[in-house]
Amino acid sequence: MKIKKREGITPDLTPLIDVVFILLIFFIVTSVFKKEQLALVLNLPSSKADKLTIKPKEVSIELSVDKLAIFGKEVSFEQLSEALKTIKDKKRYVVLRIDEDVRYEKIVKLLDALQAENLNNLSLITNKNKDER
Repeated sequence: MKIKKREGITPDLTPLIDVVFILLIFFIVTSVFKKEQLALVLNLPSSKADKLTIKPKEVSIELSVDKLAIFGKEVSFEQLSEALKTIKDKKRYVVLRIDEDVRYEKIVKLLDALQAENLNNLSLITNKNKDER
């Protein structure tokens, strides 16, 4: 009498791999990639100035009528001063996004905090001139 050995049942993995790739493509296509970390919704003033290329290692500060943010996180002016003290490279560019409705005294307060930490490489971000849109 001859004994037969049973073969193991192995499922076909091809359909499973196809489904995984389809899901991967779906998630890649539907994801939103953030270019910049912005915390505040600002109404920027317009300008005719040339476009500036912003590098990722720059200090990003946003100022609205009632809020202030640095590196995409809301802070108070006191917390801003502490955050500016931690910046070692004083030649880093500081990118300012300031709402057009902000009072001038708040802008001066922000510029004073930057000057106190010797951060003088400033760039003001604006919208493209409304006439040229």
